Amino acid sequence: MAFRGRKVWWWRWRRNPLKRRADTVEAWVVLGAWTLTLLVGALAGWAATGAVERSLARERVEWRPLVGRLTGQAPGKPTAGSTRGDHVWAEVAWTGPDGSAHTGQVRVASGSPAGTAVTLWTDGRGRLVTEPVTPSQARLRAVLVGCLAGTGAAGFPFAAGHYLRGRLERRRIGQWDTDWAEFEAVWGRRMG
Repeated sequence: MAFRGRKVWWWRWRRNPLKRRADTVEAWVVLGAWTLTLLVGALAGWAATGAVERSLARERVEWRPLVGRLTGQAPGKPTAGSTRGDHVWAEVAWTGPDGSAHTGQVRVASGSPAGTAVTLWTDGRGRLVTEPVTPSQARLRAVLVGCLAGTGAAGFPFAAGHYLRGRLERRRIGQWDTDWAEFEAVWGRRMG
């Protein structure tokens, strides 16, 4: 059984006569990278969540249901007790809020006869839109978008910190080679 010793917390910040300047710089790089990663991720996620929530709330307020009529029979055979799979795209006509006539494609039960009333949703300009999401669906969508945006934004400072640590490590290894060569020259003279 191997003894690993106790875990030393905050080891980068402890005084040590063997600690080099590069070790101190690395400690600050790690601290800064993690701080920025958390801060940028949280702020980007919070901003994206708020933007999506406001956008979806505006849609719920501005989009209105209207009743349109099928301009012709919908393709397919009529089915009793239609399910979501029984719906097809068909041409519908409706009158916008300003009194202008519009036509467009919406999903209706297959085989619906011409003139069948269909509920559709339009925006403030009378353009056809999908049914707005419910408040709970909007919250879920906003949280998911916020998590994705926060994670994506946090990737930049994290990657920058990782890159800087790699550069410091390569520099430190180069310094070790230089120091070892100097030591080897002194050691070789004394032994010979």
